[in-house]
Amino acid sequence: MSAEARDVEKVYSNAEVVAKLRRLADALESGSPFRIQIAGERVRVPARAQFSIEHERGDDEEEIEFQLKWSLGEESDDDDEDDDSDEADDV
Repeated sequence: MSAEARDVEKVYSNAEVVAKLRRLADALESGSPFRIQIAGERVRVPARAQFSIEHERGDDEEEIEFQLKWSLGEESDDDDEDDDSDEADDV
């Protein structure tokens, strides 16, 4: 089964962003996978995902993006874990 391409973006309150980033930081620090629900689809980010920060500057605006990226073709132990105790944020 192949995944469909998609691109979703949503604006959050400061409190919501803080909560999501805190959960993400905890997962990154412990080397654990991270779960988040985005537009109704639950996504599991494996511990092996690479984290990057991107900065873009245009004529009238600037943007910073925090990105987690991983290959779908790579298999790893953390993908096989079935830990339903992870709370998923709804994006």
